[in-house]
Amino acid sequence: MFPSLARRLRTGATGAALAVTAATVAALPASPALAEPAPDEPLADYCAPAGCHDILPPGQNGSATLVEILGHQVFGTRPRHSSSQLDMYDNLVHHYDGLTEEGLDDFFLDAGFGVDPDDMGREYQPREDVTITRDAGHGIPHIRGTTREGTMFGAGYAAGEDRLFLMDVLRRVGRGELTSFAGGAEGNRSLEQDLWRTAPYTEEDKQAQIDRVAAGGERGEQALADVEAYLEGVNTYIEEAERDRDFPGEYVLTGHKDAVTNAGEIEPFTPTDVVGIAAMVGGIFGGGGGGEVQSAIVLANFQDRYGAERGAELHSAWRMENDPEALVSVGGEFPYGGTPDDPAGEALPDPGSVEPYDIVHGEHGSALSGGTAEAPAPLASTAEEPREGAEAPAVEDLSRKQQKELERMAEKGDLSAAEGVFDDGVLPEGFMDPRGMSNALLVSGEHTESGNPVAVMGPQTGYFSPQLLMLQELQGPGISARGASFAGVSFYVQMGRGVDYAWSATSAGQDLTDTFAVRLCETDGSAPTTASRAYVDSSGDCVPFEELSVTNEWSPTVADGTAAGGYTLTSLRSEFGLVHSFATVDGEPTAFTTLRSTYMHEVDSIIGFQRFNDPGEVTSAETFTEAAGDIGYAFNWHYVDDEDIAFVNSGDNPVRTGGTNPNLPIDAYSGSGWSGWDPDTNDADLHPPEDHPQAVDPDYIVNWNNKPAQGYTSGWGTGSVHRGDLLDGRVSSLVSDGHEFTTASLTRVMMESGTADLRAQEVLPLLLEVIGTEAVDDPELASVVEELRLWHEAGSLRREPFRDAGYYSYANAIRTLDAWWPLLVRAQFEPELGEDLYTQLTRAVQTDESPSGAIGGGEPGSVNQGQPHRGSAFQYGWWSYVHKDLRTVLGQDVEGPLGGAYCGGGDPDACRTVLLDTLAQAADTPAGEVYPGDGHCSAGDQLCADAVIHQAVGGIGMWPIAWQNRPTYQLVYQFSGGR
Repeated sequence: MFPSLARRLRTGATGAALAVTAATVAALPASPALAEPAPDEPLADYCAPAGCHDILPPGQNGSATLVEILGHQVFGTRPRHSSSQLDMYDNLVHHYDGLTEEGLDDFFLDAGFGVDPDDMGREYQPREDVTITRDAGHGIPHIRGTTREGTMFGAGYAAGEDRLFLMDVLRRVGRGELTSFAGGAEGNRSLEQDLWRTAPYTEEDKQAQIDRVAAGGERGEQALADVEAYLEGVNTYIEEAERDRDFPGEYVLTGHKDAVTNAGEIEPFTPTDVVGIAAMVGGIFGGGGGGEVQSAIVLANFQDRYGAERGAELHSAWRMENDPEALVSVGGEFPYGGTPDDPAGEALPDPGSVEPYDIVHGEHGSALSGGTAEAPAPLASTAEEPREGAEAPAVEDLSRKQQKELERMAEKGDLSAAEGVFDDGVLPEGFMDPRGMSNALLVSGEHTESGNPVAVMGPQTGYFSPQLLMLQELQGPGISARGASFAGVSFYVQMGRGVDYAWSATSAGQDLTDTFAVRLCETDGSAPTTASRAYVDSSGDCVPFEELSVTNEWSPTVADGTAAGGYTLTSLRSEFGLVHSFATVDGEPTAFTTLRSTYMHEVDSIIGFQRFNDPGEVTSAETFTEAAGDIGYAFNWHYVDDEDIAFVNSGDNPVRTGGTNPNLPIDAYSGSGWSGWDPDTNDADLHPPEDHPQAVDPDYIVNWNNKPAQGYTSGWGTGSVHRGDLLDGRVSSLVSDGHEFTTASLTRVMMESGTADLRAQEVLPLLLEVIGTEAVDDPELASVVEELRLWHEAGSLRREPFRDAGYYSYANAIRTLDAWWPLLVRAQFEPELGEDLYTQLTRAVQTDESPSGAIGGGEPGSVNQGQPHRGSAFQYGWWSYVHKDLRTVLGQDVEGPLGGAYCGGGDPDACRTVLLDTLAQAADTPAGEVYPGDGHCSAGDQLCADAVIHQAVGGIGMWPIAWQNRPTYQLVYQFSGGR
């Protein structure tokens, strides 16, 4: 169990578990030149008086020397500015009631351009054409170049200072070589395998993508020049850090540098490393589609149980491609990705024939056994606890005796205090799983106090120490921006502000990925089987799959004691994409391959980001919308200036030939598929910008990864209830009431939504309505029902009554619902669907995503939930299914019903019995089973189970913070003027 949230300082526990993630893209940089103010000339800035704020916990400084890591492990210190934003971020959840514009400074940083003269910290010139000024309070780099090249050099130099080891981790993931770099921990293995399944590339592949963008015109040329200057800055920092021996201490702990002799080398970064990082980040936050084989399996189960015609109808109802009750962000109809009326070229696997392709080969040593060296117990901290809101003490705050002890340990190579910091891996298992994250709330000037629009928005990208994102300000010829960028691709601000506008993104997840059924063959002409490793290409020839392989070997290190081992990862590539599985289709041996429109186009989006950062390019909502058309990944972009708000969806949406059904596997030889597709380049005809959902100046815009617009096909379970309703209900109600929004009042709406339990707010009333058709006879059960009712009436919030209370208000009701939900879902649907179909549906969309984690541990529907401490919750679940079915049972109108009633066979009394029986079972479930505990929390500790924990991606861990379902990087913006 970790200590109460009141104890702000932790010892060296660099913590294992966390979160995933989620919500935006990475790419690259550039932009044509604009007149740049003289170095001493103030920058134009149009922020309203309380208008420009942002926050990115835990802190800007993501680098720690070996002495600083040892200081953290032994004495609980942390490097200066590594945690300075964490309490500010956490405090908002406890104090948002009554928040005023003046009070925003307690919870957010000033995001105006430049540095306040009273907050000047270090100022230096890594070379003569660029100056980096870091503010004293948080150490954020404000980079101002007199040349374009100098500006990019400065961005790279600052990135190396703040995120070098994390950047190295990310590029190794991009290469599929994490274990050989950071150790053979199971989490590292899982991560590199996930990447190699979805985005394997040769170095030649990566270089070809760079060359193609650079050859695309003036902006492409500038992009390559920007990347090269950026990497020159990174590599200059590496050279200086190695010379001065103040490089990140993780290089010593992972065996790449010697603490005593300084032997070893930190490998310089190359442009192809940028491609790998961009592919990884874009795949996680900007991908979409896929899953067609599982959809086909679900269809087969529906038809097996209900017959071909009825089964297909029910499959369509449960799939919810375009549910009429789904929340949308903008008006209008934008058809894309739906199942056609007369589909052609579908290729469905024979029942029970699907065999997933395993990319792992030649396992040996701990890759087979999983052996890990035993780590010593952590040392106790002797440091004083910092005051609330204060940053943890740094090594330089220790006594001279303590400092000398750390220096002795480093000089002698005594690293025992840091043993095992990466035994669980450097990034959480499941990190590569695509996740819809991030939210945005924008209100037009018609509904604000000042008459200028207001925006509160940002990406949810998980919680890490250091954070995957980093803050910076970039000022130079053709670039003027401040905001967040992913480490390793920070030549541009990817979400933030320009001179008089701001923007952010949410993951959209529209279908960029299709599955093709490819015939297997043998090159010698013999009969193929599902073990064959050749296929029939588009010209009719039998050709071997291309093998993309990477071999990893690892040995124990100080950081990761996993025993020696290794394996080879081999993805199979065809012209129709990467092999996902093998099966038979009508008895014929077949490979199912996945083809993503952004595969081989990972860095094309650089042009869009280049334009976002260019003040000469973005001058209005319309020009921003146009620039977003150059982003190939699937994102929803949100924009605000002093007059307008705007929404636009981006992505390389392939045009599909008539009759193509992108929601099931496609016969690769049927003529169905992508119009204009070139297998050599993976180019295809794309939908033009006007086909993407977009709007300028509606009354308001909210998005929490919900459906962008009607007609834009969504994933499984996107129906009458979505976590976006937590935002939309509050904002729409205030608009209807005539509320005049301010930056503070819209922030309050965001934060209250971020503490609400979606199930309790939207679905619990229907559950209570069914139960309430008669009085509950059992007094104890009646008391449980009343507790749930009172919690809902109080707002359905998972929130402490005051900071560090150590318990939630309505804690027992929250525990009951956490236990009840998976039990009632199974009891409501499985009797009618049958065990097999129910199980396959849970594989298409999980039943729950509570703050304590996704369903895990045991069979689907178990109350034993995983606890990744990731913050983001309520994106995926059966909320709409439960909601629609209960309304059907109650005889209410339902648009887009599920094809029948399920709970209690459709009988209200029988349904009521199902709900009461499962509720009684949930009420009797001990807290220790609902919250089973983990390496951080004791069993039964509800508050701890929900708590957000920053996963340590280096030698410095963080203290836990209260659960809050909000962006990792958050922007609060209002402009009062413009150019």
